[in-house]
Amino acid sequence: MLETMQDVIELATAPDARERLVRRFMRVRGRTVGLVAPLTPEDQMIQSMPDVSPSKWHLAHTTWFFEIFVLSRYAPGYTAFDERYGYLFNSYYNKLGNRHPRPQRGMLSRPSWDEVQRYRDHVNAACLRLIRQIPDDGLTELTDVIILGLNHEQQHQELIVTDIKHVLWSNPLMPAYHAHANSPVPTTAPQKWFEHRGGLVQIGCDPNDPSSRTPFCFDSETPRHDTYVRPFRLAGRPVTCGEYREFIESGGYDKPEYWLSDGWAEVEAQEWRAPLYWHKQHGEWLVYTLAGVKPVVDSEPVCHVSFYEAAAYAAWAGKRLPTEAEWELFGRTQMADGNMQECGTLHPASSPCAGLGPWQMYGDVWEWTASPYTPYPGYKAPPGAVGEYNGKFMCNQMVLRGGSCATPGDHIRATYRNFFPPNARWQFSGIRLAEDL
Repeated sequence: MLETMQDVIELATAPDARERLVRRFMRVRGRTVGLVAPLTPEDQMIQSMPDVSPSKWHLAHTTWFFEIFVLSRYAPGYTAFDERYGYLFNSYYNKLGNRHPRPQRGMLSRPSWDEVQRYRDHVNAACLRLIRQIPDDGLTELTDVIILGLNHEQQHQELIVTDIKHVLWSNPLMPAYHAHANSPVPTTAPQKWFEHRGGLVQIGCDPNDPSSRTPFCFDSETPRHDTYVRPFRLAGRPVTCGEYREFIESGGYDKPEYWLSDGWAEVEAQEWRAPLYWHKQHGEWLVYTLAGVKPVVDSEPVCHVSFYEAAAYAAWAGKRLPTEAEWELFGRTQMADGNMQECGTLHPASSPCAGLGPWQMYGDVWEWTASPYTPYPGYKAPPGAVGEYNGKFMCNQMVLRGGSCATPGDHIRATYRNFFPPNARWQFSGIRLAEDL
């Protein structure tokens, strides 16, 4: 939720600052609409489970965010497109009033998709006027809030992808979202391990550090702080489908000794026997992807596993999951690029294991860590409704790192802390192992 002061000043005072902000605003907003282009209006209103939101709702909610946090605050005389939309498209901001229940978002056949697009056009036009007309002394603050809104929208771009995958998979026809698919690589390099001597280290984002390469971070990534890390080794690549299949075939889902108590209860209650989207047909494992159903490729990173499954696999393999501090120590030595949303396949790819490792730290799959999502020492939530963005969720969630094939490439960084409940499986979540030295 924070941007380095240097970046804010440069963005707001450069001669072309307004036009740079305009271009970024339109690029991100246009990308969201592009993601739903392959979908029918019917596709975009389905809610296949409570954690999934309809694509149309994502389009409207991200627009509501700009209307509430930008236009109503900074645009004098702005008139809301429809006052009723505050109730329909508020997600979880209690300070902004009542809202439509999350599990019932799929009931919103109205407003129509066309009306939601008119809503986006209305807010887009108002935001562009504001960027170009606000006095110079207000541009820095406006820029900060708009950059927050764009990063918020990128989070929802990823959710559009993960949610529509669950929606289409829930259809008995299992239709494809698109025709792009990875070229399968039949093998991957043997697992390698990378050592770190540990010690007293610093993790987290310092938005006031002029040497930082991170132009933006959310408040939950701050403050940068000292933490002690014992010597450890980190796996060079994520666990593959073939390696996870060995866990399945060895009876991993039937042996409670590998599972946390809550995880074993979830396995029994949900009858899990494989990652989400896997199924067996004529003795062969198949997986649903956004390009349709295909055979499981052993060399690809295993995906759509819960924290419980990740921890059980690690126990079965005689290893453990890394802490988020351990992950960050290696993550910040790597370039934040990889198989991400812009690559277009929206599916994890096999690791080339070429060049310096570790590999695939960014993209492909979010990697579960052993760390609960709790506030860093000294953390304080921002004042006002925007303070509900992250802090209120710091309970009963586990941290994931690194981004996935559905994450926008310019949205991820070493300090980024994603978080989900330990039983969540519909995200592109996978496993990287660690062990003590």
